Amino acid sequence: MIEHLISTVALQTWVIDLFRAAGSHQVEAELTAQHLVGANLAGHDSHGVGMAPRYVQSLLNNELQLNQRVEIVSDAGSLLVVDGRRGMGQSVTHQAMEIAIARARQQGTCVMGLRNAHHLGRVGHWAEQAIAAGLVSIHFTNAVSRMPMVAPHGGGRARYLTNPFTVGIPVPGGEPIVLDFATSAIAQGKVRVAYNKGLRVPAGSLLDAEGRPTDDPAVMFEPEGGPFGALRTAGGHKGHALAMVCELLGAALSGAGTMQPATPLPVHGVWNNMLTIAFDPQRLGTGQWFETQAREFIDWVRTTPPSADNADGAVQVPGDPERAARQARARLIPIDSGTLAQLDQASASIAARFGQSPGPLSALERGC
Repeated sequence: MIEHLISTVALQTWVIDLFRAAGSHQVEAELTAQHLVGANLAGHDSHGVGMAPRYVQSLLNNELQLNQRVEIVSDAGSLLVVDGRRGMGQSVTHQAMEIAIARARQQGTCVMGLRNAHHLGRVGHWAEQAIAAGLVSIHFTNAVSRMPMVAPHGGGRARYLTNPFTVGIPVPGGEPIVLDFATSAIAQGKVRVAYNKGLRVPAGSLLDAEGRPTDDPAVMFEPEGGPFGALRTAGGHKGHALAMVCELLGAALSGAGTMQPATPLPVHGVWNNMLTIAFDPQRLGTGQWFETQAREFIDWVRTTPPSADNADGAVQVPGDPERAARQARARLIPIDSGTLAQLDQASASIAARFGQSPGPLSALERGC
């Protein structure tokens, strides 16, 4: 496996230029680049710039719609539903979260359903947006795509997607807690990254097309046209149950379609729907108690002696892995050869359609 090192700054500029060439206005292109590169910086390559080729295919096939403004379709003050109009997820979700944050600051809490956003990326990013405003947020997210990818616990065929669950908690005087995980054993994007790198996935993550356990990511991509395998749920029945909750709250309660045959499915893109609960913890009147208890509890957890099989030798709390990755990748981001080739092709496709592009990303590899 070969990894290519790209300057973090140059990578972000390249992504901005890619979507500007495709027709995004400057703010949308910047939000998209900050989010995608931010996912790579946080160590989540599954939701990083490797998603750009899929966005490009969705755009070229008239599924992704650029430069959309969200529409409030139901408004009861602290409860509302917002439609993303199939716009760039990084832009329309930012807009929707700004509305939810403003309502939560004004009224103490906000429950917002966002529907019909194009792939909105790493959901932890939106929890971090709420944290920056001093708010706690809880997110139930579903996804709708051309085919299901995750088998329910005990099932041998896929029925839904990776449906992440996310919580963001600001900790006064300390680092925030950011919980963000797919309800599948691993995220589908991590299977794509493993496939591009020619690696195996952890045992217990996948089923092949016959419903048999496997660690070969090719079962999700080959043969072209299927039949394909499926991801397994995280924690068996627990991940399955939480995935169903995310589907029902994120999609059905927000007025969007769930992952089933009757729902119109995109061929190239991904539609995301998300229910967000955001609230101001200061309104609970427990500020000083919470600050003290949170810091003492987090410190107590960190002092746990490592287990015999913990190679890192330290106990982490939610948000620690991302903070460590951001330090390690501050200057250079590794991209595998398969993903780099896909990004080069995406740029060529934009040039062929729109007559301009930033050129191949591979030309920016360190040392070129």
